Amino acid sequence: MAAADNHRRGVAETTERLAEKSSVTNRPNSKADKVINTALTFSGVRYKFGGTTRKGMDCSGLLYISFGEHNVSLPRTSIHMAEEGKKIRIKDVEKGDLLFFKTKKRAKRINHVGMVVKVEGDEVKFIHASTSRGVTVSSLREGFWNSAFVKATRIL
Repeated sequence: MAAADNHRRGVAETTERLAEKSSVTNRPNSKADKVINTALTFSGVRYKFGGTTRKGMDCSGLLYISFGEHNVSLPRTSIHMAEEGKKIRIKDVEKGDLLFFKTKKRAKRINHVGMVVKVEGDEVKFIHASTSRGVTVSSLREGFWNSAFVKATRIL
């Protein structure tokens, strides 16, 4: 139980640090910052397929709700989200851009999405809802996410 509390506290502290840093940008209080800050409020929420509430979220539900709170409508599923916006190179991603993944070895189509919360040098951090960790921030440097990455798009 103590380990779970420490993990939650660590997630909350990381979320607070990212929220503070995300508002220090070239575009303070930009729509991207607002959407990111909304998404970060869901950190630690458990994964639930089809979920769009604090009781449980999936990856596309997290972004559907976070963007929707700021009057940006997105489709409800990651495969349909991937059809929106302008495709961009990974080296050109900025906060608020969407990252798409194929997380299964033989996946024929995109099945996961995250949103860039921070770019520092060549490291890209993104928020998403993972089946194992719920809503969390990960790095594209992590082997699993790096190899599953398919494309990035700009919505804002």
